[in-house]
Amino acid sequence: MLQLPDSLCMRTLASVEDSYKLCRQITAKYAKTFYLATLLMSEAKRRAIWAIYAWCRRTDELVDGPGAAITTPETLDEWEAQLESLFAGHPIEDLDVALVDTLQRFPLDIQPFRDMIAGQRMDLYRNRYETFEELNLYCYRVAGTVGLMSTAVIGVDASNNNAAWNQQQQPYIPAEEAIALGIANQLTNILRDVGEDAQRGRIYIPLEDLARFNYTEQDLLKGVVDQRWQELMQFQIQRTREFYLQAEKGISYLSSDARWPVWAALMSYSQILDVIERNQYEVFRQRAYVPPVKKLQNLPVAWLRAQVL
Repeated sequence: MLQLPDSLCMRTLASVEDSYKLCRQITAKYAKTFYLATLLMSEAKRRAIWAIYAWCRRTDELVDGPGAAITTPETLDEWEAQLESLFAGHPIEDLDVALVDTLQRFPLDIQPFRDMIAGQRMDLYRNRYETFEELNLYCYRVAGTVGLMSTAVIGVDASNNNAAWNQQQQPYIPAEEAIALGIANQLTNILRDVGEDAQRGRIYIPLEDLARFNYTEQDLLKGVVDQRWQELMQFQIQRTREFYLQAEKGISYLSSDARWPVWAALMSYSQILDVIERNQYEVFRQRAYVPPVKKLQNLPVAWLRAQVL
């Protein structure tokens, strides 16, 4: 059972409105592309997405944030116990208030949240992945889960079931496509952040892929950019784009008011790969990012795709 310090038990938590404001601030600060897309959603949905993101961000920071050095398996056990409390309707921290409210409004399942914590456990004890199968599991846990959480908020379009012969069928829920989008985003992060991760002694690109292109761990840690690296990165980018393509196939099944923001987010995030290519795969000394003006230029194209695709 989760034991709370007396100071927490006695303290009055933030109001629902103030809690959502805090979640919005966190999303706007740490996930600019994601935040821009949420502004295209209805107020209820975007607030829910902010609450989910704030929880995911705090979860990630347990192993990647300023206090990561003191995080232990017991820390994650306590965090999972706190998660159970939230799903039982009992917020513990200010940011929890918004998430508890979101859980009351949308049909969110606890398992993706548990799976994300399991992904943080992986980061506690491993900094290499031998195969893509191992990396894929990690990407599902830390990012594919976000796709599942978001889909529960966004909802699906049931209009295809209005015909008499379809009324007994359940609407198609694009869960695999949502997971694919999360994995695509995480793989994009990995390719963008190779240099930063290397400085922390972490290599997320599968070691089997390094071997395939005769590129060593030592080369990566030194930031060697040569033909071997370029071909390795081309391979990684192509794989990532396949996940984006899979994700695109699920957007038309989403609620009509959510297709535009999902297209906008997908387009802007996938364009990081284009920037990496333009930078000649130099990710050790040059960070790839999509300028805000480009993100804005994506909006009308994303809107059109939301209408016709």
